[in-house]
Amino acid sequence: MQPVHFHGFTKGLLLCGWLTIVGCEGSVGKPLSPADRAAKSTNETQSTEETMLTVQSEPFGQTEDGQPITGFSLRNHHGMKVGLINRGGIITSVEVPDRKGEFANVTLHFSDPAEYLVNGPYFGGVCGRYANRIAHGKFSLDGTEYQLATNGDHHLHGGKEHFMRKLWKAETFQTDKVVGVKMIYTSPDMEENYPGTLKSVVTYTLNDDNELTIDYEATTDKPTILNLTNHAYWNLSGADGSLVLDHDLTLFCDKYLIVDEGSIPTGEQAPVAGTCMDFLKPQKIGARIDQTVNGAGGYDHCYVVNGKPGELRPTAKIVDPKSGRVMEISTTEPGVQFYTGNHLKGTPETGNAPKHGAFCLETQHFPDSPNHPDFPTTRLNPGEKYTQKTVHKFSVAK
Repeated sequence: MQPVHFHGFTKGLLLCGWLTIVGCEGSVGKPLSPADRAAKSTNETQSTEETMLTVQSEPFGQTEDGQPITGFSLRNHHGMKVGLINRGGIITSVEVPDRKGEFANVTLHFSDPAEYLVNGPYFGGVCGRYANRIAHGKFSLDGTEYQLATNGDHHLHGGKEHFMRKLWKAETFQTDKVVGVKMIYTSPDMEENYPGTLKSVVTYTLNDDNELTIDYEATTDKPTILNLTNHAYWNLSGADGSLVLDHDLTLFCDKYLIVDEGSIPTGEQAPVAGTCMDFLKPQKIGARIDQTVNGAGGYDHCYVVNGKPGELRPTAKIVDPKSGRVMEISTTEPGVQFYTGNHLKGTPETGNAPKHGAFCLETQHFPDSPNHPDFPTTRLNPGEKYTQKTVHKFSVAK
């Protein structure tokens, strides 16, 4: 295996303007109830003239052992708002306008903050150390076999005590062009049986072009494997219980990975042309969803992003004809997992979202890469820096 190296991490944003550090200790005031938080949001004007580029923080409940969770709100001059919490680096809201100028939260979320302590669907957080699946939780590195925790038949999204369950330190930053939050978590050697002490930094940045950028970087003191992503669920009509089957999707991906019945790649990359996997031109998400294989009643497949990994390039474009909202995604990653919320149940545990009530486009390395030498490597060595970038740009169709 060759050492992993990615380009494109934005530098020079940190430590600009004022800085707030949020750790894992300290007192907490009474958190706002969901109703109070909604009322506060409603009372804030969305007009361009009266909005400012701001970053704010407030208490957001507590962890299982009583440590304070902090919520953050990013806002640009156009009124776009992004909500975050330092529990799992989770995106709790992305509020953008439709063609009438009306704002709505377009990412799935919980109305009860306590639900984020469980978060069975992995709403909006950082998946790690390894996003997606590792077959039976096993991989070898330099002749040593490691057995990771399994949740189900395989190791999924980092195992049982994954990164979304961790309390990340957080630093806010603000310049005249951007606002954001940098999240930091240090995973100790052999946590979930991964080798090496791993320091991960995930930075969320909002600018006035209505772009939400997620930058990732990490270092280790021992050879290890790493595959980070964000697991946001999107519904551009608004996370209101509607379905996404009428959303028009374009994927800039000529190939996808064939998987077995357990969603583990066989190693084969198949062309999408002429199949139900083909989104090279805009297609309704639901047009051929009943033809998919190994998706639990929908899409749950990793696509190979066209172009050179490590370079920021177009990945996906989604248009909601109903609202006119558009989301365009670019990434430096080799793959993107397209998932259509096949396990959402319309219950409080799934944010009251029904099956196919949202979609995910998780930019990442391929599933089970440590067991496929021909896949782009996920190995990280001491002295190297893992970096990757994903940009979500929002607009309105004309």
